[in-house]
Amino acid sequence: MNIAFLDTPIEFLKGIGPQRAEALQKELGIFTYKDLLTHYPFRYIDRTHFQSVKEVTEDSAYYQLRGHIVEINFVGEKRARRLVAKFRDSSGIIELVWFQGAKWMAEKLKANTEYIVYGKVTSFMGRFNMAHPDIDVVTPELLANQSTFQSVYNSTEKLKYKNLDSDGLRKSLRILTLQLNEHTIRETLTEPIIKDFGLLSRLDALRYIHFPESKQMLEKARFRLKFEELFYVQLKLLKSNLVRHQSIQGFVFNRVGEAFNTFYNQHLPFQLTNAQKRVVKEIRVDMGSGRQMSRLVQGDVGSGKTLVALLSMLLAIDNGFQACLMAPTEILAKQHFVTIAELLAPMGINVALLTGSSKTKERKILHDELQSGAIHILVGTHALIEDTVIFKNLGMVVIDEQHRFGVAQRGKMHKKNIQPPHVLIMTATPIPRTLAMTLYGDLDTSVIDELPPGRKPITTMHFMEGQRLRLIGFMKEQIALGRQVYVVYPLIQESEKMDYQNLQNGYDALLDDFKPPQYQISIVHGKLKPAEKEFEMQRFIKKETQIMVATTVIEVGVNIPNASVMVIESAERFGLSQLHQLRGRVGRGADKSYCVLMTSYKLGADSKLRMETMVRTNDGFEISEVDLKLRGPGDLDGTQQSGVIDLKIADLAQDGQILQLARSSAQAVLNEDPELAASENQLLVHQLQVQGKSRSSWSKIG
Repeated sequence: MNIAFLDTPIEFLKGIGPQRAEALQKELGIFTYKDLLTHYPFRYIDRTHFQSVKEVTEDSAYYQLRGHIVEINFVGEKRARRLVAKFRDSSGIIELVWFQGAKWMAEKLKANTEYIVYGKVTSFMGRFNMAHPDIDVVTPELLANQSTFQSVYNSTEKLKYKNLDSDGLRKSLRILTLQLNEHTIRETLTEPIIKDFGLLSRLDALRYIHFPESKQMLEKARFRLKFEELFYVQLKLLKSNLVRHQSIQGFVFNRVGEAFNTFYNQHLPFQLTNAQKRVVKEIRVDMGSGRQMSRLVQGDVGSGKTLVALLSMLLAIDNGFQACLMAPTEILAKQHFVTIAELLAPMGINVALLTGSSKTKERKILHDELQSGAIHILVGTHALIEDTVIFKNLGMVVIDEQHRFGVAQRGKMHKKNIQPPHVLIMTATPIPRTLAMTLYGDLDTSVIDELPPGRKPITTMHFMEGQRLRLIGFMKEQIALGRQVYVVYPLIQESEKMDYQNLQNGYDALLDDFKPPQYQISIVHGKLKPAEKEFEMQRFIKKETQIMVATTVIEVGVNIPNASVMVIESAERFGLSQLHQLRGRVGRGADKSYCVLMTSYKLGADSKLRMETMVRTNDGFEISEVDLKLRGPGDLDGTQQSGVIDLKIADLAQDGQILQLARSSAQAVLNEDPELAASENQLLVHQLQVQGKSRSSWSKIG
């Protein structure tokens, strides 16, 4: 690849210059020819097809119209001021509206001039309008150059002032693509890969992605560029995994001794599921292999990940090492500590807790016992990574919900021993397969896909506001059976005051229906002091209250088997993964459990799909797939730091099949040539180097 050409500063492209270059850098991060070339279109318009105004019937659909602007006016005052143009064709009139850049557009638009407009139609007060449409004056030149598919690019208001709207960017790309040839654009994939998958050349793909001559050529260009992008992501991940397996030595835990066997044979709280047994076996193989284990364990809420982690820590103890478990919150750390300490109490294994609120005197004793080896398992929060926390012989690190920890925080755990400890990462947030292959592609992955015996599936119901009396009756029935109920209100950061009022109003309304002394209600929210929160939680745990009204503070770390009903108010304000996590707070005992989603009648299409998905399935992995399609990878927990959202053209929500092909291809290359030493693979090595710094990897704790 001719790096000199692609690295040319964008200001040297004809028509750009220093001022526009500065705007492109600030607004879109476009510094070089390569940056502009990989600023791919987000949509294409079939410029050969027009609708008429009378055909405009669907809200939120895109239309292309040809007609005249017959009237231009400013409407409203100050912030509400907008430009409204009446657009007419032979069948009727529709309004075009500009809220931003209105003054600039008013100078550009001319009445009684023929235009082609394209945009999304919305309905306002019973009338259709098109806000901020793409608009072109009809000229013989425009009609002569109408390609079947016209590319549309993301731009900004500031760039529009510099004539770098979608049209301006397209013109610049036309100038740039005319300079592309075999010398300026070199191939980035080997001949066998191109042949095996019938790929376009990189040169043709870059030409056709911006200026497709047909739908078929556009699809071929998209496939080629998506495949290449995902291929190098996977090649990097798989190569990293290979290097880790070959070069990073781990402690050899080849002894299954007294701690593991005594617990397994005498103190297991319930029989392990086949899935748990399989994962424990995979962990044992890793720990005995002589290489450092870095394994992700995915499992739905309540699938028994903690028990698997505990058995892994007992293996470390049997081999003369200490273990630690790091959790993201104090509540969760305390819960893990209580659970593990109770399970191991008959065995004399010393379990300790370290959090931010641990007192200085306690810390001194703990630090001494940790260094002497008297503490076998240390459970805690990020307090574990403090420099003052020194282990005698740390051999096993368990990280729970690790995407909540920063890379630097996790990196400090590596340095707690001369040789890196084994690492087990647990997540109860199911990750879609395509996302897992990209986020965790350099990790060994295990999935616990069975619930422990006795756990009944939770029945989920969707009620609307008019069914509140039915909800109250249902809650009273369950309380009469001795059960307890959560009622959760949303907490949205932008409006804590409003959310607090919602919670208070809900609490007051419940008091009307559940009057003391027959009923008692706890209330827990973020504004309570820790001691007050703990007092209310304890009242609920001791069954002194039947209902707990709460914000999402109970999403993680509360385990109350007698609570069998979860009511989620304003459920449409929650994301799917959060709804699933909240639902997982019930169903922890032997009783039949329920989740009730309360919403208003006005639900958008996405909200309806979320409610339908929750009612239909308890499968966290299926839910995560729907969530990925609705929100995209960049909005899912933890993916911001992963580099996934840096993908230029591939879409993990849509391109699962291409990802699988790319991964298989990368794996095949490494199977034949693990070191990438063969002459034909030097192209791949070079391309990996060109891509520069690797993304932040979730698997390496540092």
